[in-house]
Amino acid sequence: MSNSSRIAVDAMGGDKGLDVMLAGVAAARRRFDGMQFLLVGDEAQIRAGLEAHPNLTQHSEIVHAPEVVGGAEKPSQAIRRAKTTSMGVAIDMVKQGRAGAAVSCGNTGALMAMAKLALRMLPGIDRPALAALLPTLGENDVVVLDLGANTEVDARNLVQFAVMGAAYARTTLDLGRPRVALLNIGSEDQKGTEEIRDAAAALRAADHLPLDFTGFIEGDQLARGNVDVIVCDGFSGNIALKTAEGTARFVADLLKRAFSSSVRSKIGFLISKPATELLRDHLDPNNHNGAVFLGLNGLVVKSHGGANERGVATAIGAAAKMVRDDLTRRISEDLGNFEAKAA
Repeated sequence: MSNSSRIAVDAMGGDKGLDVMLAGVAAARRRFDGMQFLLVGDEAQIRAGLEAHPNLTQHSEIVHAPEVVGGAEKPSQAIRRAKTTSMGVAIDMVKQGRAGAAVSCGNTGALMAMAKLALRMLPGIDRPALAALLPTLGENDVVVLDLGANTEVDARNLVQFAVMGAAYARTTLDLGRPRVALLNIGSEDQKGTEEIRDAAAALRAADHLPLDFTGFIEGDQLARGNVDVIVCDGFSGNIALKTAEGTARFVADLLKRAFSSSVRSKIGFLISKPATELLRDHLDPNNHNGAVFLGLNGLVVKSHGGANERGVATAIGAAAKMVRDDLTRRISEDLGNFEAKAA
């Protein structure tokens, strides 16, 4: 098996500890055929943890890294320790070609800073964007970017995000021409900042790209399934993501309270249990885990810090699919075509 098909896992980066990380890796191995792993972290601890997953040992190689990036550690501090931390070494495995992608549940700011420094940007791309799939009422999930990598952007950045997001949607969702929209405070052409309006004008003129620009979309339409890619700055995107996750937890808690309030409601829960479980699974962030830094010359996937076993496995599976789909090459080709036409 080629090195590019292996996934480097930051085994020490999750909030829930090494045991959950290894359980997630083992779950990914069971769910997805042919996976191989580089488990990066304290060798003695990983080796001891693997005793609970004997079937994983033959599909994994341990790469020793004695230190861990702290959750509150500044990116500048993390960069200085990149060669000795599990996060930094996992990224370096991608740089060296020993792994096709790196997956970490660790500090987002540190992960982006180290990945950008180690892997560099693809030609023609100014900044990376954090992209993820969110559930919708439609047939497919929706790609949303940027989710926090860049709090301030210009029109050029937004156009690049749109090109990268469309490439991600085509590979991940198997779409020929993804529908792309810019997140805005209104759908009218005159609404929004100058940067958003200028980006919209550029995307309308880029009819040679394999995407359909549909204009602006408001926040209440995020989950309707009317578009395939939603583009925004990282400040707005992160707020939208956290609001969506909070709303999902709010709905789940309301249902739990409602169904436990009386004997009659408990009977109602038993009757509606299949439907409520379907709703719970649809809203559970562990089933949609795995955001990717698009625009880097290599694949780095960010998992929720508090991901459980299923969430870790989902993020690893997402990373493996990006490797198989050669996502980095597709983004590079699409952006090259856009720049050539615009010149």
